[in-house]
Amino acid sequence: MTAFNAQDQRQRRTLLLVLVLNFGLFLVLALAGWLADSSALLANAADNASDSAVYLISFLAVGRAPRWKKTAATVSGVLLLLFAIGVLADVARRWLMGTEPIGPTMMVMALAAALVNLWCLKLLQKVDSDDVNMRAAETFSFNDFVSNGGILVAGGLVLWLGQAWPDLVVGALVAIVAAKGAFEILRDVRDQPS
Repeated sequence: MTAFNAQDQRQRRTLLLVLVLNFGLFLVLALAGWLADSSALLANAADNASDSAVYLISFLAVGRAPRWKKTAATVSGVLLLLFAIGVLADVARRWLMGTEPIGPTMMVMALAAALVNLWCLKLLQKVDSDDVNMRAAETFSFNDFVSNGGILVAGGLVLWLGQAWPDLVVGALVAIVAAKGAFEILRDVRDQPS
């Protein structure tokens, strides 16, 4: 059994809390995205689901050998890249088949999610660590916070214009931000000494 030092225990507590918060966001955003017919909210829900998996992987990596941590961070980066591809496919499907997102629901959910993601980011930043998995977790939370801002704007535009394209544009942008984060994580892993 692995013995955890004080730093490891702090990382594990923080990652567990962030994991629970993100899984809760996934459930709420998935329901809201489905009810609001919003590509951006569904993309955000899928992002929170992948984040939850990453936080679980990072939680399990705490206190392990550097090679294990690098493998865990690599899996995190690949999961984020797969999420980005899935979101782009969903945006394309909605563009072709049509969608009628509900702006006010998008705005309320984006604001609530932004507050939770900001809280998660602050929690992760308090854990002083140069661990590749903790940096990956911070990247995920920052990407989520930025995405929430985009969804808030898209919801306002959907409400104002009465058109679906802002939702689709932001859904695609969320995917691009996620892909950028994935490449940053994978580059960070590559640059880590073995």
